[in-house]
Amino acid sequence: MTNLQKRYFTMTALTAVAVAALVGCGKKEEAKPVAAKPEPLKIAFAYVGPVGDGGWTFAHDNARKAVDKAYGDKVMTTFAEKVPESADAERVIRDMVSQGNKMIFGTTFGYMEPMLKVAADNKGVKFEHATGYKPADNMRTYDSRTYEGAYMAGVIAGKMSKTGTVGVVGSIPIPEVIRNINSFTLGAQSVNPKIKTKVVWVNEWFNPPKETEAATALINGGADVLMQNTDSSAVLQTAEKMGKRAFGWDSDMTAYGPKAHLGSAIINWGPYYVKAVGEALEGKWTGGSKTWWGVKEGAIDMVSVATDVPDDTKKRIDEIRAGLKDGSFTIWKGPIMDNTGKELIAKDTVADDQFLGGLKTYVKGVEGKVPGGDKK
Repeated sequence: MTNLQKRYFTMTALTAVAVAALVGCGKKEEAKPVAAKPEPLKIAFAYVGPVGDGGWTFAHDNARKAVDKAYGDKVMTTFAEKVPESADAERVIRDMVSQGNKMIFGTTFGYMEPMLKVAADNKGVKFEHATGYKPADNMRTYDSRTYEGAYMAGVIAGKMSKTGTVGVVGSIPIPEVIRNINSFTLGAQSVNPKIKTKVVWVNEWFNPPKETEAATALINGGADVLMQNTDSSAVLQTAEKMGKRAFGWDSDMTAYGPKAHLGSAIINWGPYYVKAVGEALEGKWTGGSKTWWGVKEGAIDMVSVATDVPDDTKKRIDEIRAGLKDGSFTIWKGPIMDNTGKELIAKDTVADDQFLGGLKTYVKGVEGKVPGGDKK
């Protein structure tokens, strides 16, 4: 082979190696199929009040934000505020379904029947209903033991009242609210057995003008410490203006009436909302059940107790909180009488959740009758 032939074959071989290398590089640079990113779980929240109410709806919206923080782009949350407890609620909830939401939280008692109707027609959607008692295959109920916060407020009220008369602005006379009024009274009577409780009903959850009128009527009637089971800060603000004391409800309301504020019985819905959404994301969510969380689970607490509340009362609140957490303290333990003298709970008997969920009468010390309490 001549030198020229050798050079030709050498160059040909090198070219072949270079081409193979380039082909190999091309193979390495081929884009691999990228798995499609899962669509976020769309979750909608129906609120009975405005998110800025400083109370009930504000607490629920804080929990919605906790869900966003916990799961990031795995979820997409939206809300509708000021949704009335009427036929309009069904329209709003159906609209949430039509927008592709696969999980819907209805955050007030009056949404129960509308949600049941929509749930029956949309088996692929998960429904969560606050404070209700009618679950379904794809709908479950959840609640907070607000009566535990009411009891702790009562203990403080019993110590701080100078007139021996306390007042409650009630929203709607359902067992949930009656239970809170009674628990507040029992807490106050644990400090001062002679305490009397006056109640004024406004028949709405959120109506600041009516709440203001009710609070004013209670103060004019001799109550010097007020609690509420309504959603705005109007009761606390009225107490501030009239030189009396009151509690925040659902959220910490200190800022709305710092001189009047004795403490706030708050609800933290965050732990339950994060848990429920986590179950949905993991495919572990099941309907048909009820959850009722309180101090033990971190859902209820008494916070921002006023500095002028005596140390022994603050210590008692700490003891009650600890007892509710470990089960050593029970609020609803007999003997407990109703305000007509009839025995509600026998001595040493502890009320179960079924009893608490059906309360329709006042305990001893609460004045008047429950509206509609005579109906069977």
